[in-house]
Amino acid sequence: MSEYSRRFNGIGAQLGLKGIRINEIEVGKSLPRTKRQALEAEHLLTPVTPSDTLICLDERGKTIGSRDLAQMIAIERDNGASTTWFLIGGADGHGPAVSDLVSSSKARAISFGKATWPHMLVRVMLAEQLYRAATILGKHPYHRD
Repeated sequence: MSEYSRRFNGIGAQLGLKGIRINEIEVGKSLPRTKRQALEAEHLLTPVTPSDTLICLDERGKTIGSRDLAQMIAIERDNGASTTWFLIGGADGHGPAVSDLVSSSKARAISFGKATWPHMLVRVMLAEQLYRAATILGKHPYHRD
């Protein structure tokens, strides 16, 4: 994951994209599901400001391709989003606080396919897709259609 983050930070800076920062959240596994999801949502949403963009990774989200993700990032950048947050839920997925934001159109939900992925693997997949998106925007030959 750190390799893709490093690569993104190099090409992303040239494109007006901020670097990747990871906020890891550890919530007690012994807590009931609803309490765990509420605490995860609280930690995920605390640093978010009204001018930020929220994109939730969720298996029920819209499946998008790499070019779609690149376009989404470019649109948000060009519309002045100060930060784009990608929210990855824990083992039980996102709770109502995050789901409600998606339902209210204050956030989007995207998916890396119908399969269920461990959230640690999703972090690596997301870092690679962000790097790939930056290379698409920068017309770098890394991505091939």
